[in-house]
Amino acid sequence: MDIERRAFTIRATNSKSRKLRSVPLNDSAVEVLNGLDTKDDGGALFVSSRGKKRHENRQFTTIAKQWDRIRKAAELPHLRLHDLRHQFASFLVNDGRTLYEVQAILGHSSSKVTERYAHLSTATLQQASASASARLTGNVVKAAE
Repeated sequence: MDIERRAFTIRATNSKSRKLRSVPLNDSAVEVLNGLDTKDDGGALFVSSRGKKRHENRQFTTIAKQWDRIRKAAELPHLRLHDLRHQFASFLVNDGRTLYEVQAILGHSSSKVTERYAHLSTATLQQASASASARLTGNVVKAAE
């Protein structure tokens, strides 16, 4: 995690594609990361206080138990981490980001994979339809030059 560069680097050994990649961190992510007290934990975000020695923290290899605890506390027992990834991609697409941008952020090697994440909201589709109607009726608002 490099908060100053606003990037999260995923090692090739931990990446599904087996390629090194960097994920851009947005303002919300940086704010959360700055609020964590992990500077003395060797850069690890998820550490266990049940170390081998009394005051030694160790890095988690999985966050399954922690995720289970968090989603139960939020009263979302069926929410999967992957659901959050899908929702993030949908937010991007519905905000007008290109599939190429979404593909790059999610680290997909194929745009076909990204298309599965691109769920357009009804409001977005209605806006698209309205833009066609505006063209047909001549009610197009031209951008300021």
